[in-house]
Amino acid sequence: MGSSTAEESSVPPEPVPPKSGPPESVPPEPGPPATPAPAEAPESIPLRRHRPLLLLVTEQMTSSVGRQVTALALPLLAIAHLHAGPLGASALMAMTYLPGVLLSPLIGVAVDRARLRRMLVSVSWLQVPAIGSVPLAAALDGLTWPHLFVAAAASGALNSAQGVALQSCLPRVVPPERLLPANSSLTGARTIGLIGGPALGGILIGLIDPAPALLVECAAYLVGGALFLALPAALNRSAREAGSGARSRLEALREGLAVIRRETLLRRQALAAAGLNLGGGAGGGLFVLYADRELRLSPWQLGTVYAAYAVGMGTGVLVATSVTRALGMARAIRLCAVGAGAALFLIPAASLGLSFAVLVLYQLLFGLTATIWSIAMTTGRQLVTPAHLLGRVNAFLQAVLTATLPVGAFVGGWLASRVGIVPVLVGAAAVALAGASSLWFPRDVLAEIERAAERKTVPQKP
Repeated sequence: MGSSTAEESSVPPEPVPPKSGPPESVPPEPGPPATPAPAEAPESIPLRRHRPLLLLVTEQMTSSVGRQVTALALPLLAIAHLHAGPLGASALMAMTYLPGVLLSPLIGVAVDRARLRRMLVSVSWLQVPAIGSVPLAAALDGLTWPHLFVAAAASGALNSAQGVALQSCLPRVVPPERLLPANSSLTGARTIGLIGGPALGGILIGLIDPAPALLVECAAYLVGGALFLALPAALNRSAREAGSGARSRLEALREGLAVIRRETLLRRQALAAAGLNLGGGAGGGLFVLYADRELRLSPWQLGTVYAAYAVGMGTGVLVATSVTRALGMARAIRLCAVGAGAALFLIPAASLGLSFAVLVLYQLLFGLTATIWSIAMTTGRQLVTPAHLLGRVNAFLQAVLTATLPVGAFVGGWLASRVGIVPVLVGAAAVALAGASSLWFPRDVLAEIERAAERKTVPQKP
């Protein structure tokens, strides 16, 4: 089952437009000649010829395929080599989430202070020894649970750092008026990985073994690091000079937390994401069991249901820009958030009849609305958040999104064992819809996002 990946933003009282780097008095780091800033490029150049965006899209497609192969190969490796049971497999999955939750505040500070191109290259290439050590140990018959847990935790922490850095990088290489289609392009690239990665992983594992299949992700990260290295050298200037007065890491962390405490919009949007992910996590954890035992779906029907989510998500990528511009960013965020939450009610409704058709409809609607919401919210956050705070805002929201999915799955499973699956699915949908509905009150909670979208994404007349 698909789950929301919506992103939220904080709105400072007087938003400062993101800047592409520090004052000109700060000398750039020695390196290749700087590429002209994309914001100064002629508007007639289409995004398909925008070199920095093409590099990011290619990297996201490559790394997404690699991560999906690893998501399938790693638990199968634990089962085959370490005889993992349900507890071991669950603990291994938790270790990929936990570092991102615990380290997100520090990751956000690091991103705001970092030379982004260097950071992106480093976290990508550090994945190679983290993941590559696992098949090496398996080949030497020396793989252990501690080794597997450390590798999963290290890879999870690096993935979290890369995710936050990428969201902070995009506004520095793409002009404001092109952020919406640029975010759609990145989401589309990840969607290709979600579709092709599991299929490739299944073929490789069937032909060889789970351990060598992990080398696919190593190769993907080697390629990804090379693509990051080709990004404009201007990214090697720290964004903290754009407006941050914090000198130490502790002061920077306090500055980020102060924004979270001060901004109602940030808290409200985090609540919406948490509600949707709690409900989605609970439904996702029970989805296969529910479809098999309660609805008696055949394997081909279940496969078709999962494929419908990819279709819905792909459609969302294609129409996100036009829908958001037609409705306005604030209205698109509100309507799609509520649409995604309401779609979850179709899961328990499938028990009333026409279960296969109802679940296909659910996956199509959820994939469509959650994808548009994610793209619109990510773009809105990038437009209204000052550059020197964007890393900390991204990290906070990533922690919310990362933590609530496994919590929802665990709580949903525990409750279902006591009251049954269908009541829990109804309750999960209600939680998701309640969280999404918080974006509607007060009515002006998204007003600054709408003003920023109108101010920065509409070219000004001379």
